[in-house]
Amino acid sequence: MSLSPPARRTPLHTRRITIEGYERADGLFEVEAHLVDTKAEPFSTDERGRVEAGEPLHEMWLRVTFDDRMTITASEAATVHSPYAACPAAAPAFARLAGLRIKSGFLKEAAARVGGTVGCTHLRELLQQVATTAFQTAGPALARRRAGGDGSGPHLIDTCIAYAADGPLVARRWPDRARPAQAAAD
Repeated sequence: MSLSPPARRTPLHTRRITIEGYERADGLFEVEAHLVDTKAEPFSTDERGRVEAGEPLHEMWLRVTFDDRMTITASEAATVHSPYAACPAAAPAFARLAGLRIKSGFLKEAAARVGGTVGCTHLRELLQQVATTAFQTAGPALARRRAGGDGSGPHLIDTCIAYAADGPLVARRWPDRARPAQAAAD
């Protein structure tokens, strides 16, 4: 099922985000994100001048390297296009993410290191998606390493509707971890 047909409209802005996860030969993992903002019509900025339609207003990269405990071992960012001359200066701050674990509370901890005037709003916005992609990347690979299975595991229970402890998927895959529907209501 897709969205309903839209009302008549005119395109103004496009944001494209591509995020890819990798397992490295040395056993570490990487997630690389690329963000590009474009406009449908030319416009001008105070510092950059005229930006043509389809030309990137923002183009940024973020790469996070992490180990099997989800601890960031390295992080780097780059700003290729931005509206202001100061924007690329925020990229080096993202190296400060090294040492953080991608877990509950990660975004708050990351904001403490790269928030406000030391960071970049757009690069920080990528962090949530990078973190989710890190779990999607490492989870199956780690499960295969540990158990030789298909990459899913009980750590997914109660992370979304499909993996609800009282749902049919958990009952089928991990009956010992399943919760009866009545217990879930309590």
